[in-house]
Amino acid sequence: MAVFYVRFAFLPVLLMVCFSTTQSLSSHKLNLRRQASILVTVKQSFESFDPSLDSWNISNSLLICSWTGIQCDHMNVSVVSVDISNSNISGTLSPVITELRSLVNLSLAGNSFSGDLPRELHKLARLRFLNISDNLFSGELDLDFSQMKELEVFDAYDNSFKGSLPLGVTQLAKLRHLDFGGNYFSGTIPSSYGSLEQLNYLSLKGNSLHGRIPTELGNLTNLLQLYLGYYNEFDGGIPPELGKLINLVHLDLANCSLEGPIPPELGNLNKLDTLFLQTNELSGSIPPQLGNLSSIKYLDLSNNGLTGGIPLELSRLGQLTLLNLFLNKLHGDIPHFVAELPVLEVLKLWHNNLTGAIPTKLGENGKLSELDLSSNKLTGLVPKSLCSGRMLRILILRINFLFGSLPDDLGNCDTLWRVRLGQNYLTGSIPRGFLYLPELSLMELQNNYLSGLIPEQRSGLPSKLEQLNLSENRLTGSLPASIGNFSSLQILLLSGNQLTGKIPPEIGQLKNVLTLDISRNNLSGTIPSEIGNCHMLTYLDFSKNQLSGPIPVQISQIHILNYLNVSWNNLTQSLPKEIGSMRSLTTADFSHNNFSGSIPEFGQYTFFNASSFTGNPQLCGSFLNLCNFSSSPLQLHNQNGSKSQVPGKFKLLFALGLLVCSLVFAALAIIKTQKIRSNSNRWKLTAFQNLDFGTEDVLECVKETNIIGRGGAGTVYRVLTPNGEQVAVKKLLGISKGSSHDNGLSAEIQTLGRIRHRNIVRLLAFVSNKETNLLVYEYMPNGSLGEVLHGKRGGFLKWETRLKIAIEAARGLCYLHHDCSPLIIHRDVKSNNILLNSDFEAHVADFGLAKFLQDTGTSQCMSAIAGSYGYIAPEYAYTLKVDEKSDVYSFGVVLLELITGKKPVGDFGEEALDIVQWSKIQSNLSKEGVVKILDPRLNNVPLVEAMQVFFVAMLCVQEHSVERPTMREVVQMLAQAKLPNAFDMQ
Repeated sequence: MAVFYVRFAFLPVLLMVCFSTTQSLSSHKLNLRRQASILVTVKQSFESFDPSLDSWNISNSLLICSWTGIQCDHMNVSVVSVDISNSNISGTLSPVITELRSLVNLSLAGNSFSGDLPRELHKLARLRFLNISDNLFSGELDLDFSQMKELEVFDAYDNSFKGSLPLGVTQLAKLRHLDFGGNYFSGTIPSSYGSLEQLNYLSLKGNSLHGRIPTELGNLTNLLQLYLGYYNEFDGGIPPELGKLINLVHLDLANCSLEGPIPPELGNLNKLDTLFLQTNELSGSIPPQLGNLSSIKYLDLSNNGLTGGIPLELSRLGQLTLLNLFLNKLHGDIPHFVAELPVLEVLKLWHNNLTGAIPTKLGENGKLSELDLSSNKLTGLVPKSLCSGRMLRILILRINFLFGSLPDDLGNCDTLWRVRLGQNYLTGSIPRGFLYLPELSLMELQNNYLSGLIPEQRSGLPSKLEQLNLSENRLTGSLPASIGNFSSLQILLLSGNQLTGKIPPEIGQLKNVLTLDISRNNLSGTIPSEIGNCHMLTYLDFSKNQLSGPIPVQISQIHILNYLNVSWNNLTQSLPKEIGSMRSLTTADFSHNNFSGSIPEFGQYTFFNASSFTGNPQLCGSFLNLCNFSSSPLQLHNQNGSKSQVPGKFKLLFALGLLVCSLVFAALAIIKTQKIRSNSNRWKLTAFQNLDFGTEDVLECVKETNIIGRGGAGTVYRVLTPNGEQVAVKKLLGISKGSSHDNGLSAEIQTLGRIRHRNIVRLLAFVSNKETNLLVYEYMPNGSLGEVLHGKRGGFLKWETRLKIAIEAARGLCYLHHDCSPLIIHRDVKSNNILLNSDFEAHVADFGLAKFLQDTGTSQCMSAIAGSYGYIAPEYAYTLKVDEKSDVYSFGVVLLELITGKKPVGDFGEEALDIVQWSKIQSNLSKEGVVKILDPRLNNVPLVEAMQVFFVAMLCVQEHSVERPTMREVVQMLAQAKLPNAFDMQ
């Protein structure tokens, strides 16, 4: 009975437990369903996403903890982590995400989120890790950080945030990692950032910051990594207080306009393994205190204005792997301790004033992989131990005073990739095997005193060599047949030697050669017909040899040949008619041979100069009037051989007339000047077509809020006319009184005012008074190609659009070069000067630097370099001589931008400093190589088209201007890019 009562007494308790458990399970399901509903709502704001996010479905809400990117707490009750990084998401981030109040980690990195970051994020009070890097978020970053006390990591790298750096982050006492790099923040670095004492990572690089670097940053003694450079432009120098950051491992202040000396206090950072101060305006000597950086591995002080010598104290840097001091003003010897640094791999000291010999033990550590000592005043021998470790890849010693023979060991250095030893006083023969190293891509030995034979290869293995320059030496003997093994060769320069014998037929195996120059030798025999197999040739020079026989008709098979010179030989027979059909051939020289017969009078022959045929006594034709015209039609004297005489009285009358005219013109000038002064403040509008607006409509919109761009020539405003039309107004920089130039004003008006072409931006009007000059253009809603391609919208610029832009921009330049009279050189072709309308149609713009070619077609020698860094053709930068081929080079750079998505200059590695060199190095002009450099943001690119465009780009950026195609040829080749097999890249 007692047992019965006990059982019944326990029953209510059991019922209560069951009820409680059932209620708890029901509440748990409701909680999971609520959180699942939040995530599904968030997903609805995504415009696109990875298929893996299909698991975010309300139908399986109970499995939310196994959804892609979702992590719950240990009881599987609450979502604590949302990590959807690199999920191909575009669209916006819904504020609903803030309803997941238990979130500890939110990572959205590597997507294409756009719009503002939800201000409600402060509701996530438990958040410790917030990563929104590599997205398109914009606007100002004005979160209420005061309620996010737990935040430890905030990574906003590579977005489009603007405005000032947020001050609120200074309230985050636990913050360890802060990255605001790669945005558009402006203003100064707040000194209060020095209060973030827990920080061990701070990056503000790649913004538009200015002012001084706050000394308060020296209080961040827990900091391990500090990045402040790249695109920021700071005033003053490096604060000595940074020397208090005793735990710092990585300090990067590169490329941010720093001035003054390097503070010796940086020598206190004995944990530092990386110090990057390159590309600033630092001056003074290298502080010997840097020898205290016992842990330093990478030291880059290049591209500054440093003076003095290399301090001996740097000998204590036993961990140093990279030492870059190039592009400074250092002098003195290269200290011997440099050769004794035990793990040194990269040594680049080029473009200084260093003297003395290269340390003889350099390379004995067995680690050396890159050596560049070029453009100094070094003397002595090339050390024998440079490749003792068989790791040397880059050897550049050009433009010095080195003498003696090259070490034989270099012929066994199988790792060598780039060799540049030109412009020295080297003697002796070329080491056996040196030209045939398996990884060799570039070999320059020009302008030395090398003698002996060009070594022959016996193995027969194909070579990776792309450029070989042995010109201006004393090489003898014949060209080896193994020259045909250079299957990847693009440039072969052998001019100015003493080579003899015949040109081997194996030269026809050079399927990829673009430039072939064997002029100024003693070669004999005939031009081999196999030369016609070199289908990629654009430049061919056989001049000043002893060649005989006819020009082989097979040469006409080279459909893109641009330059042909066979002058000063003993060539015979008639000129091949087939050459007349070579449309690409713009320059040819057949002079001083023994050609006979008549000059063909069709095709390209009609474009060659008369001088191209002189010195051939048996050659005749109406082109030179050689057959039927023997006397000069110009007579400078009368038939009696006496000069005509002018009576003295006529001379007197003529002088008096000139005096009267001068007085009249002077009076008119004075009257005009007075009239101009009286009307100096009046605005004048010059219209180049019918306009629906007036001066007042333009002036009232020229204000700060309407600025859409700034450039070297002035500020650009967007103006809305009364009829709703948008126009762009460029306010040119003021012209100082007495200035000898007008900041491109005259060139803009003379050029644009009379041009009518679909792919040239139209100048609508010119508005001016004495103080201000305004140019009114048609408005391009999509801005410049550079802004789109290198901005956040670059990923949406598909291949088809890029190819269309390339063709249209080429047509615009072609019009300037070939259809204007006189011809027009742009002189500042770049992606930022190609504007895009609402349909992304390209329009060439900004002729502030344009110059006219003279009627003679000769180039002009400019008094100063104009143009943009990264786009300037080599001959322009060094000789200040410019012609239309300079524009072609710049356009080739634009094509490479379209292909790669990269800017002309940037982080292309230590050796390839710009997009041209980087593209050549990475691609090898092979199909696989082109794939390597394609913009990773592009999908489904027709590789045949990409290869053709790349091929055209490579032609445009040839080092020698004569090798480049004309813009008319560029248009034709780009238009054929969609045609299969238009060009044979093999």
